[in-house]
Amino acid sequence: MSMLKLYYAPGACSLADHIALHEAGAEFSVERVDLRTGMTERGTDFRSISAKRYVPALVLEDGQLLTENIAVLDFLAARYPRLAPPGALGRSRLIEALAFISTELHRAFKPMWHGGSERERARAAATICGLLTLMAGGMRGTWLFGDEPTVADMYLFVMLLWAERFEVEVPDAMARLRREMRDRPATRLAMRAEGLGAEERLLSGRRVA
Repeated sequence: MSMLKLYYAPGACSLADHIALHEAGAEFSVERVDLRTGMTERGTDFRSISAKRYVPALVLEDGQLLTENIAVLDFLAARYPRLAPPGALGRSRLIEALAFISTELHRAFKPMWHGGSERERARAAATICGLLTLMAGGMRGTWLFGDEPTVADMYLFVMLLWAERFEVEVPDAMARLRREMRDRPATRLAMRAEGLGAEERLLSGRRVA
Protein backbone atom coordinates (compact mmCIF):
# COMPACT_ATOMS: atom_id res chain seq x y z
CA MET A 1 0.00 0.00 0.00
CA SER A 2 1.39 3.38 -0.99
CA MET A 3 1.84 6.02 1.67
CA LEU A 4 3.09 9.56 1.97
CA LYS A 5 6.85 10.00 1.72
CA LEU A 6 8.69 13.03 3.04
CA TYR A 7 12.14 14.05 1.84
CA TYR A 8 13.85 16.10 4.52
CA ALA A 9 17.16 17.54 5.69
CA PRO A 10 17.91 17.42 9.43
CA GLY A 11 16.84 20.59 11.19
CA ALA A 12 15.68 22.27 7.98
CA CYS A 13 12.20 23.71 7.60
CA SER A 14 11.03 20.25 6.56
CA LEU A 15 11.16 19.39 10.27
CA ALA A 16 7.79 21.17 10.53
CA ASP A 17 6.24 18.71 8.07
CA HIS A 18 7.88 15.79 9.87
CA ILE A 19 6.35 16.90 13.17
CA ALA A 20 2.96 17.49 11.55
CA LEU A 21 2.88 13.99 10.08
CA HIS A 22 3.53 12.51 13.51
CA GLU A 23 0.97 14.81 15.14
CA ALA A 24 -1.62 13.65 12.61
CA GLY A 25 -0.85 9.97 13.17
CA ALA A 26 -0.30 9.62 9.43
CA GLU A 27 1.22 6.61 7.74
CA PHE A 28 4.36 7.87 6.06
CA SER A 29 7.99 7.20 5.35
CA VAL A 30 10.94 9.58 5.25
CA GLU A 31 14.20 9.83 3.37
CA ARG A 32 17.06 12.13 4.30
CA VAL A 33 18.60 14.47 1.74
CA ASP A 34 22.15 15.80 1.92
CA LEU A 35 21.73 19.35 0.63
CA ARG A 36 25.46 19.73 0.02
CA THR A 37 25.81 16.73 -2.27
CA GLY A 38 22.24 16.61 -3.54
CA MET A 39 22.03 12.89 -2.78
CA THR A 40 19.51 11.05 -0.65
CA GLU A 41 20.45 8.52 2.00
CA ARG A 42 19.60 5.74 -0.46
CA GLY A 43 22.00 7.09 -3.05
CA THR A 44 19.43 8.75 -5.30
CA ASP A 45 20.15 12.05 -7.00
CA PHE A 46 17.55 14.30 -5.41
CA ARG A 47 17.20 16.22 -8.69
CA SER A 48 15.47 13.15 -10.11
CA ILE A 49 12.80 13.60 -7.45
CA SER A 50 12.54 17.40 -7.30
CA ALA A 51 14.17 19.72 -9.81
CA LYS A 52 14.05 22.45 -7.15
CA ARG A 53 16.70 20.56 -5.15
CA TYR A 54 15.48 21.70 -1.74
CA VAL A 55 13.22 20.31 0.95
CA PRO A 56 10.52 19.62 1.87
CA ALA A 57 9.33 17.39 -0.92
CA LEU A 58 6.28 15.25 -0.22
CA VAL A 59 5.37 12.36 -2.49
CA LEU A 60 1.65 11.60 -2.31
CA GLU A 61 0.11 8.15 -2.40
CA ASP A 62 -0.65 8.48 -6.11
CA GLY A 63 2.93 9.48 -6.90
CA GLN A 64 2.36 13.22 -7.30
CA LEU A 65 5.05 15.49 -5.86
CA LEU A 66 4.25 18.45 -3.63
CA THR A 67 6.92 21.03 -2.80
CA GLU A 68 7.18 24.40 -0.99
CA ASN A 69 6.64 24.35 2.74
CA ILE A 70 3.52 26.51 2.66
CA ALA A 71 1.88 24.13 0.18
CA VAL A 72 2.92 20.97 2.01
CA LEU A 73 1.77 22.25 5.40
CA ASP A 74 -1.50 23.52 3.92
CA PHE A 75 -2.06 20.09 2.37
CA LEU A 76 -1.49 18.38 5.71
CA ALA A 77 -3.78 20.79 7.53
CA ALA A 78 -6.53 20.19 4.96
CA ARG A 79 -6.16 16.43 5.21
CA TYR A 80 -5.89 16.43 8.99
CA PRO A 81 -8.18 19.23 10.26
CA ARG A 82 -6.88 19.00 13.82
CA LEU A 83 -3.70 20.64 12.49
CA ALA A 84 -5.62 23.68 11.22
CA PRO A 85 -7.18 26.63 13.07
CA PRO A 86 -10.97 26.54 13.44
CA GLY A 87 -13.53 28.97 12.10
CA ALA A 88 -14.73 30.31 8.78
CA LEU A 89 -11.44 32.13 8.23
CA GLY A 90 -9.34 29.28 9.60
CA ARG A 91 -7.62 28.37 6.36
CA SER A 92 -7.09 31.99 5.36
CA ARG A 93 -5.54 32.76 8.74
CA LEU A 94 -3.33 29.71 8.43
CA ILE A 95 -2.07 30.75 4.98
CA GLU A 96 -1.53 34.25 6.33
CA ALA A 97 0.67 32.92 9.15
CA LEU A 98 2.55 30.46 6.94
CA ALA A 99 3.26 33.13 4.34
CA PHE A 100 4.58 35.52 6.98
CA ILE A 101 6.83 32.86 8.49
CA SER A 102 8.15 31.84 5.08
CA THR A 103 8.60 35.17 3.34
CA GLU A 104 9.63 37.31 6.30
CA LEU A 105 10.95 35.24 9.20
CA HIS A 106 12.55 32.34 7.32
CA ARG A 107 14.20 34.67 4.83
CA ALA A 108 15.60 36.83 7.63
CA PHE A 109 17.93 34.00 8.67
CA LYS A 110 19.85 34.09 5.40
CA PRO A 111 22.93 35.94 6.79
CA MET A 112 23.12 33.39 9.61
CA TRP A 113 23.26 30.39 7.31
CA HIS A 114 25.27 31.93 4.50
CA GLY A 115 28.27 33.44 6.25
CA GLY A 116 27.09 37.00 6.62
CA SER A 117 29.39 39.55 8.22
CA GLU A 118 29.12 40.30 11.92
CA ARG A 119 27.19 43.45 11.10
CA GLU A 120 24.82 41.62 8.78
CA ARG A 121 24.21 38.92 11.38
CA ALA A 122 23.51 41.51 14.09
CA ARG A 123 21.07 43.28 11.79
CA ALA A 124 19.41 39.95 10.97
CA ALA A 125 19.09 39.10 14.66
CA ALA A 126 17.35 42.43 15.32
CA THR A 127 15.01 41.82 12.39
CA ILE A 128 14.19 38.30 13.57
CA CYS A 129 13.51 39.50 17.11
CA GLY A 130 11.21 42.21 15.77
CA LEU A 131 9.27 39.78 13.59
CA LEU A 132 8.84 37.33 16.46
CA THR A 133 7.67 40.15 18.73
CA LEU A 134 5.09 41.11 16.11
CA MET A 135 3.83 37.52 15.93
CA ALA A 136 3.78 37.17 19.70
CA GLY A 137 1.47 40.16 19.92
CA GLY A 138 -1.17 38.29 17.93
CA MET A 139 -1.02 34.98 19.78
CA ARG A 140 -4.25 33.65 21.26
CA GLY A 141 -2.78 31.43 23.93
CA THR A 142 0.19 29.11 24.14
CA TRP A 143 -0.09 28.66 20.37
CA LEU A 144 -0.68 31.06 17.52
CA PHE A 145 -4.39 30.26 17.24
CA GLY A 146 -5.37 29.13 20.72
CA ASP A 147 -5.10 26.03 22.86
CA GLU A 148 -3.97 23.55 20.20
CA PRO A 149 -0.97 23.74 17.85
CA THR A 150 -1.38 24.00 14.10
CA VAL A 151 1.06 23.44 11.28
CA ALA A 152 1.94 27.14 11.54
CA ASP A 153 3.20 26.57 15.08
CA MET A 154 5.29 23.69 13.81
CA TYR A 155 6.93 25.86 11.16
CA LEU A 156 7.40 28.63 13.71
CA PHE A 157 9.02 26.13 16.07
CA VAL A 158 11.75 25.41 13.53
CA MET A 159 12.42 29.12 13.22
CA LEU A 160 12.66 29.29 17.03
CA LEU A 161 15.16 26.44 17.00
CA TRP A 162 17.21 28.41 14.50
CA ALA A 163 16.96 31.47 16.75
CA GLU A 164 18.28 29.36 19.61
CA ARG A 165 21.05 28.01 17.41
CA PHE A 166 22.20 31.55 16.53
CA GLU A 167 21.57 32.96 20.02
CA VAL A 168 18.83 35.32 18.90
CA GLU A 169 16.74 36.66 21.77
CA VAL A 170 13.03 35.86 21.47
CA PRO A 171 9.95 37.14 23.35
CA ASP A 172 8.82 35.18 26.40
CA ALA A 173 5.72 33.90 24.61
CA MET A 174 7.88 32.49 21.82
CA ALA A 175 10.30 30.88 24.27
CA ARG A 176 7.31 29.22 25.93
CA LEU A 177 5.98 27.99 22.58
CA ARG A 178 9.42 26.55 21.79
CA ARG A 179 9.51 24.67 25.12
CA GLU A 180 5.97 23.35 24.74
CA MET A 181 6.51 22.16 21.18
CA ARG A 182 9.85 20.57 22.00
CA ASP A 183 8.18 18.51 24.74
CA ARG A 184 5.43 17.09 22.54
CA PRO A 185 5.78 13.38 21.67
CA ALA A 186 5.44 14.06 17.94
CA THR A 187 8.28 16.56 18.06
CA ARG A 188 10.49 14.19 19.98
CA LEU A 189 9.84 11.44 17.46
CA ALA A 190 10.64 13.68 14.49
CA MET A 191 13.76 15.16 16.05
CA ARG A 192 15.06 11.78 17.12
CA ALA A 193 14.51 10.43 13.60
CA GLU A 194 16.47 13.38 12.18
CA GLY A 195 19.34 12.85 14.60
CA LEU A 196 18.71 16.07 16.50
CA GLY A 197 19.77 15.39 20.06
CA ALA A 198 20.15 17.67 23.03
CA GLU A 199 22.61 19.81 21.11
CA GLU A 200 20.15 20.03 18.20
CA ARG A 201 22.70 20.29 15.45
CA LEU A 202 20.84 22.06 12.67
CA LEU A 203 22.53 20.82 9.55
CA SER A 204 20.84 22.93 6.88
CA GLY A 205 23.44 25.02 5.08
CA ARG A 206 21.22 26.87 2.67
CA ARG A 207 17.74 28.28 2.39
CA VAL A 208 15.44 25.32 2.07
CA ALA A 209 12.07 26.99 1.54
